[in-house]
Amino acid sequence: MPVISAPYAFNEGDLYVDLESICGHPLYLKCEAFNFAGSIKLKAANEMVENAERDGVLKSDSVLVESSSGNLGVALSMIAASKGYRFLCVTDSRCNLSTRLLMEALGSEVHIVADQDENGGFLGTRIEYVRSLCASDDRYVWLSQYTNAGNWTAHYRTTAPEIARRFPELDVLFVGAGTTGTLMGCARYFREWHRPVRIVAVDAAGSVAFGGEAGRRMIPGLGMSMRPPLLDESFVDEVIRVEEPDTIRMCHRMARHGFLFGGSTGTVVSGATDWLSGNDAGDLTAVAIAPDLGERYLDTIYQTNWLQDLYGDQVLATEDGNPLPVTGDDDEVLDVRDTAPSKPLPREPKSASRAPARRRSST
Repeated sequence: MPVISAPYAFNEGDLYVDLESICGHPLYLKCEAFNFAGSIKLKAANEMVENAERDGVLKSDSVLVESSSGNLGVALSMIAASKGYRFLCVTDSRCNLSTRLLMEALGSEVHIVADQDENGGFLGTRIEYVRSLCASDDRYVWLSQYTNAGNWTAHYRTTAPEIARRFPELDVLFVGAGTTGTLMGCARYFREWHRPVRIVAVDAAGSVAFGGEAGRRMIPGLGMSMRPPLLDESFVDEVIRVEEPDTIRMCHRMARHGFLFGGSTGTVVSGATDWLSGNDAGDLTAVAIAPDLGERYLDTIYQTNWLQDLYGDQVLATEDGNPLPVTGDDDEVLDVRDTAPSKPLPREPKSASRAPARRRSST
């Protein structure tokens, strides 16, 4: 085992789960949660911070600020604590309570926006708040995961080559779509590879990343309420949209086999399973990417009251009408939407420029 002195120096990138016994189709799941940040976002966070340091953008008195639904915020919290920077994460009410508490435990400040943007999400509001902070004080440094090339180059340099080394006969790769950093990095890498690889993007229903109508999304991680600036659809062969009840059922299905994964992973695996069911997948080598594990979702997708309140009593019903066992109990869990930040937050500037939310018509 390695001996490290900085938490971002360790990231296990060669662990896969064979899901055939769970999904009924040959599918290997690349697990990206085995690092001190607990998710794939460590790669992008590390790349963006190192680039900012190299370019002289980050200074000793800088305050990192970023909009995040959770995992990137945790990764930046960890890196900031290790390097001695202050960090402010701007998130919204869908951020899991455990994720918010983890960021605060690492010494970061968390600001929760409450107002939805014109697409019914929170991203536009979060970006508007970040921009107003940066306009108010030049010590704020916004890495902007939505436009920062380091977001995708991190996966071009690490995630995709890791998969290529382990699966030299790869046929199809399933990647969840949020900022599309992971998707674009892997897609660009395999476009240049020695054999064709079908790139299937898995998006959350209600996301407008690839066009379509905006809808309610309660599970953080995947999906966007605007078109991702990093997205180049010419590198994507197919897009699958997954409904949140299907995400939840897949998470619980894997949990019944001892694998506790997060909502993003449940979405990707559900989409991959559907795709494999509709294609002649017997001889295909298929890999899906799991961004995180499930501990941060114990008070949401693994909690009975939360599920029933949002999706009804039948959300975990199987095709034969019998319910899946629910992980968790019926005890009331404090909802992040009902709490106030536990640390003083910077005052919002009186004036703020409106962040443009790029929209695209359905295709």
